[in-house]
This record gives sequence, structure tokens and C-alpha cells, in this order.
Amino acid sequence: MRTIGLIGGMSWESSAEYYRLINQQVRDRLGPLRSARLLMYSLDFGPVEQAQHTGRWDLAAQILVDAARRLEAGGAECVVLCTNTMHKVADQIQAVLSVPFLHIADPTAEAALEAGTLSVGLLGTAFTMEQDFLKQRLVDRGLKVLVPDTVDRQAVHRIIYDELCVGVISDSSRQRYQQVIQALMERGAQAIILGCTEIGLLLKPEHSPLPLLDTTELHARAAVAFALDRGA
Repeated sequence: MRTIGLIGGMSWESSAEYYRLINQQVRDRLGPLRSARLLMYSLDFGPVEQAQHTGRWDLAAQILVDAARRLEAGGAECVVLCTNTMHKVADQIQAVLSVPFLHIADPTAEAALEAGTLSVGLLGTAFTMEQDFLKQRLVDRGLKVLVPDTVDRQAVHRIIYDELCVGVISDSSRQRYQQVIQALMERGAQAIILGCTEIGLLLKPEHSPLPLLDTTELHARAAVAFALDRGA
């Protein structure tokens, strides 16, 4: 079994989900007392969030590059960045690693295409919905990516940072997300990408009229596949 390296803490609410999902999947594949070999470098989200909202992506990249180096030095055989938004600096992270960097968009695109889905709605932070670092990678894999309108993007972004990242789950916010999904469906979306690793805490399959592609779950599954593909 290969050792998985996780860059977490952004937020720790979703990083805990990565830990749970990876270990559950290893247990399901290998047996009831089996668990993953993994390292997690959990960052203080405060400085990263401040860098995001002040446009200091260079500073955010430095923080994450340092984390990636520490994981590889500690024995990680791959690196998994447990956040969609910070994949904006994925190239900088990958450039300093000699082990594979497992990009969150790749298993997501693969799952959509395997399901026969070509048009997807993307929910995430404003950075993820409005910039091309994630969208373009999905488009390059053959997907059409729809994002909510301005008002809906603002609502989705606010709920992520003000609520989901601090462990607040509310029915009213779930209903607001459902309105956003309905609007995307009316524009032709065939499935919804939960393109922020906290959204799966709020939305479950039964809450959506469209299939949900949860990037947290799909990314965790890709990490497990990498860890076990040479045998246990």
C-alpha cells in the first residue's frame, strides 16, 4: 500500500471527510481492520483565506508548496490537495514534487464522462466558479461547464465561507442551493459538480433533482486507487 499525503485544513471540516472517506474505502476493499497509510499536513486556514481574498495567490502558493515538500519528505508517495479553490496554484505545487500530484478535476471529469454527462453545473467558491483554473481542466476533458449567475454565485460563496467552513449546516442554505441547482438544470445542466470540498456536507443526492458529482468523494476514491493499485 502506498502512503497518501494530504494537504488539509482548508477547511478542516472537509479534511475530516477526506480522512473518513479514504479509510472507509480502504476498509471496504481490504477488510474490516484495514486502514489507509496516510500523512496529513493540516494548515491554519486563516492566512490562506486572507491571501485568497486579498489576491495574494503567490503567498498562498508558498504556504502550500511548503506543505507539499514536508509531506514528500515525510514519506508521502502522492500528494492530494484537499480543496478545490487552492488548485489555482496546483502547477506550483506539482513543480516541486517528485511524487504524483492527484488533481481534483481529473476524477471528477472521468466520473461525469463515464455517466454520459457532457453538460455540468459547477458550484464552488467565487474563485472556482469565476476563474478558469478548474473549469478549463474540465472543458479540456470534453465537458461543457455552466456556472450560476452573479447573485447565485454570491450566495453559494457566502454560504461556503460563513457557514460550511465553520461547521454550520442549515436548511435555509440547503434550500438556497437547491434554487441554484434548479436554475442550472433549466439552462441544460445534466449533473452538478460540488466543486468545493465542504458542499457535500450540506447537499446529499436526495436533495438534488440532478446527479451530484462530489469532488471530495471522487478525489478520495482516486487517492485510494493510487494507494492500492500495486497491491496491499
